[in-house]
Amino acid sequence: MITVNPDGKIMVRRCLVTLRPFRLFVLGIGFFTLCFLMTSLGGQFSARRLGDSPFTIRTEVLGGSESRGVLRKMSELLELMVKRMDMLARLENSSESHHMASDAHLAADRLTPGAGAGRIQAIAQNVSDIAVKVDQILRHSLLLHSKVSEGRRDQCEAPSDPKFPDCSGKVEWMRARWTSDPCYAFFGVDGTECSFLIYLSEVEWFCPLLPWRNQTAARTAPKSLPKVQAVFRSNLSHLLELMGSGKESLIFMKKRTKRLTAQWAIAAQRLAQKLGDIRRDQKQILIHIGFLTEESGDVFSPRVMKGGPLGEMVQWADILAALYVLGHSLRVTVSLKELQSNLGVPPGRGNCPLTMPLPFDLIYTDYHGLQQMKQHMGLSFKKYRCRIRVIDTFGTEPAYNHEEYATLHGYRTNWGYWNLNPMQFMTMFPHTPDNSFMGFVSEELNETEKQLIKGGKASNMAVVYGKEASIWKGKEKFLAILNKYMEIHGTVYYESQRPPEVPAFVKNHGLLPQPEFQQLLRKAKLFIGFGFPYEGPAPLEAIANGCIFLQSRFSPPHSSLNHEFFRGKPTSREVFSQHPYAENFIGKPHVWTVDYNNSEEFEAAIKAIMNTQVDPYLPYEYTCTGMLERIHAYIQHQDFCVGPGPAPPAAHTAQSPFVLAPNATHLEWAQNASSVPRAWPPTNSLQAWLAAPGRACTDACLDHGLVCEPSFFPFLNNQDAFFKLQVPCDSTEWEMHHLYPAFAQPGQECYLQKEPLLFSCAGASTKYQRLCPCRDFRKGQVALCQGCL
Repeated sequence: MITVNPDGKIMVRRCLVTLRPFRLFVLGIGFFTLCFLMTSLGGQFSARRLGDSPFTIRTEVLGGSESRGVLRKMSELLELMVKRMDMLARLENSSESHHMASDAHLAADRLTPGAGAGRIQAIAQNVSDIAVKVDQILRHSLLLHSKVSEGRRDQCEAPSDPKFPDCSGKVEWMRARWTSDPCYAFFGVDGTECSFLIYLSEVEWFCPLLPWRNQTAARTAPKSLPKVQAVFRSNLSHLLELMGSGKESLIFMKKRTKRLTAQWAIAAQRLAQKLGDIRRDQKQILIHIGFLTEESGDVFSPRVMKGGPLGEMVQWADILAALYVLGHSLRVTVSLKELQSNLGVPPGRGNCPLTMPLPFDLIYTDYHGLQQMKQHMGLSFKKYRCRIRVIDTFGTEPAYNHEEYATLHGYRTNWGYWNLNPMQFMTMFPHTPDNSFMGFVSEELNETEKQLIKGGKASNMAVVYGKEASIWKGKEKFLAILNKYMEIHGTVYYESQRPPEVPAFVKNHGLLPQPEFQQLLRKAKLFIGFGFPYEGPAPLEAIANGCIFLQSRFSPPHSSLNHEFFRGKPTSREVFSQHPYAENFIGKPHVWTVDYNNSEEFEAAIKAIMNTQVDPYLPYEYTCTGMLERIHAYIQHQDFCVGPGPAPPAAHTAQSPFVLAPNATHLEWAQNASSVPRAWPPTNSLQAWLAAPGRACTDACLDHGLVCEPSFFPFLNNQDAFFKLQVPCDSTEWEMHHLYPAFAQPGQECYLQKEPLLFSCAGASTKYQRLCPCRDFRKGQVALCQGCL
């Protein structure tokens, strides 16, 4: 009878219990070792992997022999680990089968206490050997890396290159601040000198390329897509999809676009006939409506259905429609996340350039969107800002746009100092020629509709301009006079439980949808404004529907100096009435501007209006065709990315191509002088006039039936222009001032402009006679000269 030592039984049971966990432990150690090796030496296992950092030292750096040695040692280790795992698996399976058998004696024979302990000790020794070999490989790898670093150290020092004067300073900044934004690590910066220099030379452009880098790959720009010809569109259904949904503002814009679809189609046909076979390249255009983003507060959307301002949304809807009808490829964003995705903004805080070249030829945005782009595009904003067009309701004058000048001379506001070409700002009305006039559209009536409107007019019906009850406060005196002659209607928003505070004799319709508001205007004789809102689209819509517009004259004129509404806006423009465009470009009999503080003048105007008959009238530049013409001309001819930089004073000493007009009042472009290539408007439309003291170039040109053209200033910015106008210049100086070029009577001094961004049609001083560039313009289209289309 065979006896079994009780201690042996206990040892067998312990081994059987602990073998499975121990195998898992050893397997875990092996897997961890493999991951650690792959992480530490990953750059040595592949010459090129997707997603590699551009700063990884790869096999071609270490050399083939070292990398093959590392791979061979890892292979041997892995083979040894697999064998040990196989032995453990067989041992455990054998132990488990005998443990389940009824004869425990056989199990004791096969696994004596000494054998079990020996196997465990062997496994422990193998694990120890693996750790030693891993340590040896890591030491060998670090030694190789140290040798490579020593070999590259002299090639990773900030170079002293006069072409890159900021390089060393930028490297110092990167040493101290590279962890301040995760975007640097995204581009591969890891704290080493080489990574700083590679980033500053290949991602940014402050340092020269390192000689051992692949310069061709670093500097080669991606191939541009082949040019596609733009084709006019008449179906706007895809545009409605591009505009998105979910906001009341977008719903309003889509309804407007859908309602005007037929008019846009007719306008496209008209412009296509005018242009004939002119080739138009399709542009890739991003439209980012910044004021509708949640990040900017989006105060407009919640107020769309509560009487809030709609002018901006009217203009944006028409801009989208015009760009789409012209055949361009559009991308529309109304959120910061969408903007970042479309621009290719890297993760981080916005200090790095974009991850790819800008895929858009043009970007239309507003001041909110401009600020968002500056915050998230890094250096790419400065690189690509020439492609941006800013929809700017009230305009931005050059004195406010130039950051240094605005800061030094008190023109800095919350909205200016962008250092853009002033023509990149696009306004709702032609406030100043320093900006481009974008505009909007009003519904155009055919002759049949005009006759129907004239026949359906009520001779004594007035509609008040103002959807918010606050506009009516303090106007009881005017309303009482008006009520003596006319039935007064209002469209003031109100909630059912709180009627608006308007006089009882006013018939308030509440806030009306646009089609119903149009019908109300078609019945009314008079559309009357009470001084606010300024320069909205509604007066033009009323005039287009056969109403006479009555508005208040401001004395003194409203401006940023005396009125809260204009304070902080980047313009010094003085507003002499509620709607200056209607007063100056339309006028009587359609527009009457009177002093509301004079009750007799106000009442006399009401009586005269009741006896005045007018036809519906819409200025051509506010038709769909007029807006298409402007935008087409801007896209074809305005290129602010290739504009000339500031020329040195010596460059302006050459004689100008002007001759004195026969009546000796102004200069004209000489008939035998060739036009300047790429100049737009064409230079043969230019005339140069010397303004009276205290007169702005905007007004001086209008006095002669012309429009000031700021792009012509460089041609006049020389001594020869003063000489040919017979201006006696005792001295000539170059200075940075928004009123130059100009002549100062005391002292007989002539001043020339030193900073091209400060050429300005706006602005005046009694000290100066300004030298003004003027041009002709198309009838009903003040933004374009006669040869501009």
